[in-house]
Amino acid sequence: MTQTSDGRIDLPPFYTLTVLETTGSTNIEALKLADAGDAEGAIVWAKRQERGVGRRGRQWSSPEGNLYCSLVIRPECDPSSAARLSFLTALAIRRAVSEFVNPDVDVRLKWPNDVLINGHKSAGILLESKTKPDGQMSYVIVGTGVNIATYPEHTDGLPAISLKKVGADVSVPEVLSAYAKAFYDLYMIWKREGFAPIRKEWLANATGLGGRITVKLSKETLEGVFTDLDENGALILSMDNGERKLITAGEVFIVPSART
Repeated sequence: MTQTSDGRIDLPPFYTLTVLETTGSTNIEALKLADAGDAEGAIVWAKRQERGVGRRGRQWSSPEGNLYCSLVIRPECDPSSAARLSFLTALAIRRAVSEFVNPDVDVRLKWPNDVLINGHKSAGILLESKTKPDGQMSYVIVGTGVNIATYPEHTDGLPAISLKKVGADVSVPEVLSAYAKAFYDLYMIWKREGFAPIRKEWLANATGLGGRITVKLSKETLEGVFTDLDENGALILSMDNGERKLITAGEVFIVPSART
């Protein structure tokens, strides 16, 4: 258990916590710890980031009042298995967020790793990693940001939202504690049983499953029905011509249902 000036952060013994008032990026600080040999479970929490980064190098707005943290883990696996930790991380955020919102608030997951509150983006996830000479993982940095007090008004994708916006009266330490516990519980499941139970829970909370979606790829855009995830986390898209495509990277957009 760790005490801060903002309140109590209750963490499983798995974690060691570094608290920073401000930093450029918690991922960069966690990378330094990992390269210095810190054990998995090292977690860096900053009250504010100056150079927060999301997927594909997008800037992540990081004012004080939201959660910004990065975790060092050392999974004994290959890079393709480690990439599926993004699904685990999204689930952990969903579990944590669901503790603080009213039951009528819809908290769902969008492939590959978005956490949506009432259809709006509420969090960001960025994984960075390093491999050993034998090709196995040396470490994975799991960077997360959760909109608690504020959210960016202008985004280049989904509109954003915060926990406060949906009526959740919760502090950053409370969300950090809930997220860290959820991540630990899911990570232990992943280490014991692999990706299958993570995939099952992710699908149970997915948005767009069974409906029509558009997937924007690097060189083309596809439309079809989101039917499943395969055992590696690839999105299975059923095309109108009967073809089934495996999507491993892309931007998903939900196609609105036609009104009758």
